[in-house]
Amino acid sequence: MTQPQTLDRDRTAIIIMDFHNRIVNHVARDPQGVVQRAAQVLEGARRMGIPVIHIVLGGRGFETGSPDAQIHPGVAPTPGEPVIAKTKWGAFSTTGLDVLLREMRRDTLVLMGLSTSGCVLSTMRAAFDLGYKPVVIADACDDQDPEVHQVLTKKIFPLQGTVLTAEEFLQAAGAS
Repeated sequence: MTQPQTLDRDRTAIIIMDFHNRIVNHVARDPQGVVQRAAQVLEGARRMGIPVIHIVLGGRGFETGSPDAQIHPGVAPTPGEPVIAKTKWGAFSTTGLDVLLREMRRDTLVLMGLSTSGCVLSTMRAAFDLGYKPVVIADACDDQDPEVHQVLTKKIFPLQGTVLTAEEFLQAAGAS
């Protein structure tokens, strides 16, 4: 798909997935960099009034309140931002995310997450199938396998959505 010149702020939502301390520290190959780029997207979105929705893992070793399960402080939710727990890889599978987005009248979903081959791939595919316009922020996602990350962001995701860098997103949304 072609890269958008602009994004409609009134139709866009940010979906940030699985930025738990444990995942940031064990999945991301560049933990500091991926958190920094995701934080830039969040900051720009908040400034422009684009809603941010945090998706977290529930159960499966992520016990509520444990340091490992906490959202990394670099991308922590601000008051009023929804935090939705899921029990499967994708953000739509075991949550009310679809209903929330439709109530908010959002159809363009900006996806960031750890890992590219897990939550991002599952959510991207479901979003496309549900009629959303997915936008993946490639440098605000990461995977333990760099080759898999490259194949997904360069060859697979562009077939069903748009792939941007954090900087390109901020430009397209008019935040830079």
